[in-house]
Amino acid sequence: MCGLAGILQTGPASYSFEPVLKRMTEAIRHRGPDDHGIWIDAQAGIGLGHRRLSILDLSPQGHQPMISAGERYVIAFNGEVYNFSALRQELDSLWEKRESGIRERWRGHSDTEVMLAAIEQWGIENAVKKFIGMFAFALWDKKDQLLYLVRDRLGIKSLYYGWQGNSFIFGSELKAIKEHPRFEKKINRDAITLLMRYNYIPAPHSIYKGIHKLLPGHILKLSAKENPNTAPESHCYWSAREVAENGISNPFTGSEEEAVQQLDSILRDSVKLRMASDVPLGAFLSGGIDSSTVVALMHAQSTQPVKTFSIGFYEEGYNEAQYAREIAKYLGTDHTELYVAPEQAMAVIPRMPTLYDEPFSDSSQIPTFLVSQLAKKHVTVSLSGDGGDELFWGYDRYNVGRKLWKMIGWMPAGGRKLLGQFISSIPESTFDQCLGWLYPAMNKNAHFKSIGRKLHSMSRVLETGTSNSLYFRLISHWKEPESLVIGATEPTTVLSNGNPSGKISDFSQKMMFLDTITYLPDDILTKVDRASMGVSLEARVPLLDHRVVEFAWRVPLDMKLKKGQVKPLLKQVLFKYVPKELIERPKKGFSVPVGSWLKGPLKEWAEELLCERRLREEGFFDPAPIRKIWAEHLAGGSGWKLHLWDVLMFQAWLENQNQISKECLDFQTGTHG
Repeated sequence: MCGLAGILQTGPASYSFEPVLKRMTEAIRHRGPDDHGIWIDAQAGIGLGHRRLSILDLSPQGHQPMISAGERYVIAFNGEVYNFSALRQELDSLWEKRESGIRERWRGHSDTEVMLAAIEQWGIENAVKKFIGMFAFALWDKKDQLLYLVRDRLGIKSLYYGWQGNSFIFGSELKAIKEHPRFEKKINRDAITLLMRYNYIPAPHSIYKGIHKLLPGHILKLSAKENPNTAPESHCYWSAREVAENGISNPFTGSEEEAVQQLDSILRDSVKLRMASDVPLGAFLSGGIDSSTVVALMHAQSTQPVKTFSIGFYEEGYNEAQYAREIAKYLGTDHTELYVAPEQAMAVIPRMPTLYDEPFSDSSQIPTFLVSQLAKKHVTVSLSGDGGDELFWGYDRYNVGRKLWKMIGWMPAGGRKLLGQFISSIPESTFDQCLGWLYPAMNKNAHFKSIGRKLHSMSRVLETGTSNSLYFRLISHWKEPESLVIGATEPTTVLSNGNPSGKISDFSQKMMFLDTITYLPDDILTKVDRASMGVSLEARVPLLDHRVVEFAWRVPLDMKLKKGQVKPLLKQVLFKYVPKELIERPKKGFSVPVGSWLKGPLKEWAEELLCERRLREEGFFDPAPIRKIWAEHLAGGSGWKLHLWDVLMFQAWLENQNQISKECLDFQTGTHG
């Protein structure tokens, strides 16, 4: 696992490539503390930089940027191609047939060298389609003077890019891009609306104007003669929508038992490939279905006890460490757990803006960082169970959405809208006065609940015209973020543009698909990448092998949906290795009690960031709605914690950026201590 940065200069440069690339790569040193390298062709206007976390081929033969054997291509690569040994054998076989024998072609045994050889042999797109792995890389074609940026199919690894003047700059993280002298630190107000809606900024957008994220499964191509005023184009080499549509129209026709056997076989191979490492390796173990499946399959294919890691919390309802301990004991893993006091967990919150160098407000970032920090003390690579929820029906909102659509989907769209408009025309206070007694009667644990607000929320659901719109409402935090962010217009995203789910008609399948192309790469995988790489730990996700994804979409829906069950098909695989009684329990998720913290130990921190005067002076948010929900939350409301955390994470990020800017100014003016 590594980090990359680079520059393509299309006109005169007022700077020297080498020191700039050194600063850019130094900014992402945490992604690769073991080695660094720079390659420059000043005449062509191209420079590549690399930081290396040595995992395979620890020798200097794995050094990057790496030049291909034929000297046509230069690559800076972040990630792993797990099937490189099979590709190497395939290439050897081709060369042996073409030549009178295999001459010594290989300098080392890194996957990077095999990637370059594959690209020379088959061309970039055909080679990439053969790769099984997670990757983001920059490739320079010396012959055709072309730059390629490539991102893996599911978006496990990130890649940012953009024009700043006549400099096209790119990197694994925004930290690298910000070190370029032409970078203009202009905050994209429109992107803040996306953060408020989703709790992340979805690709291709970023927090800075002119800087974008490469979409998953895409290849961007840029000529050295490109006009800086022209937006670079990319094309898709692997489409999640096509995979889903093809899987649904050409379903697996075997029995459920045969489906379990085939899934088990694919997962075993996926896990086995990801166990290849020249450094210590382990796995995150939460005790849930996904991570337990990964660990069980590792155990079944390992000659030594698997090293496993889990985080526990003292707060009831947020702790699964005891379940992880039971799984670890049954499988005989070398298990390490750490119970974290609230003070320890909250102490890492100030680090979040430095790890996630654009605002990011999924609070599970906190335990993800803590378990990564724990694992790094013992291993350099850790397997993770991410992806199972999206592929095998694991989220509660899938059941909620399915039930809601069954309730209202039969109604004509016009009838739904009329009923919704009627309900919303009646003030919330009127409902509270007339029907407020009903809520406590239905829910004895209700505190500060408004039945009027609940009915108004339902009215917005009723006004939904399509199932795509219902999904959009279900996953939205702030429903009207444009009214919150001053001077901003919410950009179009894949979820708000036309028909994002294509030919997928069943609402259950729509939800899983839409999560796979948005929430999974932009939230879950971003969270894991930044948290793990922040401590120089490589996290691998075997459930997101594209072969697993393609098979999962071929599995008929009735094998994924069984009343009262979560991920029934995946559980059947797990039960081949672990007793049912260790697994059958309600899903908890990987979260922290942000709501109660904001009323208690984090109250002072939050109050400072949400100060009305401060909000007005900074000029990004209208303070009124924020102060309103903050007051309601402190008075006992429990429905605003996600909305507040969205704002707080932006505020904390902004404070960090302002502090960095002040330190830079002090240094330049000589006023620093």
